[in-house]
Amino acid sequence: MKNKRVAFSLLFLTFFLPALVSSECTCDEDADDRNRIEALKYKLVAVASILIAGAIGVSIPILGKIIPAFRPENNVFVLIKAFAAGVILATGFVHILPDAFESLSSPCLPEKPWGDFPFAGLIAMISAIGTMMVDLLATSFYKKSNLTKQKPVNSDEEKEVHVHTHSTHGHAHGSVMLSSSEGTDELDLSRRRVISQVLELGILVHSVIIGVSLGASESPKTIKPLVAALTFHQLFEGMGLGGCIAEAKFKIKKAALMSIFFSLTTPIGIAIGFGISTVYSETSPTALMVEGIFNSAAAGILIYMALVDLLAADFMSTRMQDSPKLLMGANIFLLFGAGCMSLLAKWA
Repeated sequence: MKNKRVAFSLLFLTFFLPALVSSECTCDEDADDRNRIEALKYKLVAVASILIAGAIGVSIPILGKIIPAFRPENNVFVLIKAFAAGVILATGFVHILPDAFESLSSPCLPEKPWGDFPFAGLIAMISAIGTMMVDLLATSFYKKSNLTKQKPVNSDEEKEVHVHTHSTHGHAHGSVMLSSSEGTDELDLSRRRVISQVLELGILVHSVIIGVSLGASESPKTIKPLVAALTFHQLFEGMGLGGCIAEAKFKIKKAALMSIFFSLTTPIGIAIGFGISTVYSETSPTALMVEGIFNSAAAGILIYMALVDLLAADFMSTRMQDSPKLLMGANIFLLFGAGCMSLLAKWA
C-alpha cells in the first residue's frame, strides 16, 4: 500500500508539476491595478522630479568654474567622481544587466533562439569591446592629428635655433628646449572628451528605455515606488556624467547642451511611453527583444566606462598613489556610491 502511494505521488509530480510551474509564467498583463488617471498624476510628478534631479546632478561637478572646491584639481572633485563611478558601475551590473537577462530569457519569447543562449551577456560583452575600440580609435586619431600640428624635433626633444647676440665682435649660437607637455595635455583633453561623449551615449540609451517603460505603464502601484528611485538614479548618474564633462573642459555652450540633453532624455522617454501606452505592451515579444538588446548594450558601455575610463584612470594615477588619505577616501566614496545605487534596485 505504501509503495502504491509513493508511485502515485511520483506520477502526480511527473505529470502535474510541470503544468503548475508553467502556469506561473504568463505573458498576460495584470489589469486589476490599472488606473490611467491616477497613473498620469504620478507620471507628471516623475517628469518634474526626474528633470530637476538630473539637472542638479549633472550641474554639481560643472559648477567648478563658480565654486573652487568642485574644480578637477581639488580632492573634493576626485571624491565626487569616485562616488559617481560607483553609481555608474552599479547601474550597469545591478540595474541594467539583470533587466536585460530577464527580458531576453522571458517565456514570452520563442524558445529558439532566445531560450538556448544567454544573449544578454553576449551583447553586453560585444558592446564593451566595441566601446574599447571606439576609445582606442578616437585616441589614436587625436594623437596623430596632434602630432601633425607639432613642429618636428630631434630625439632629445630639442630643436636648435640661432640666437643672435649683437656684440663688438660677432654673434653666439644657442639652443632652446621645446616642451612636449602641451601636446600631451591636448591629447589627454581630447581623450576625456571622447570618454564623456561615449558615457553620455550609454546613459541616454538606458534612460530612454526607463522613460518609455514608466510612461507606458498604467499601474499606480508600479509607478509610485519608481518615482523616488528614478529621481535618485538620475541625480547620481548626472553627477558621474557631469564630472566627465567638467574634466573635458568643453565650451560653455557644448557643456550646457550635453547637460540639457541628459536632463531631458528620461522625461522625453516618459512622454513617448505615455503616447504609445495604448499599443505598447511590456510583455510583447517585440518590446522584450528591443528592451533586452538596448539594455544589454547600455550595460556593456557603462561597465567598461566605469572600470576603465573612470576608476582605473584615476585610481592608478600618480596623484592618487602618492596620497594614501585621498586613495582611502576615494575607495570609501566608491563603495558608498555603488552601495547606494545597488540599494535602489529594491524599488527600481
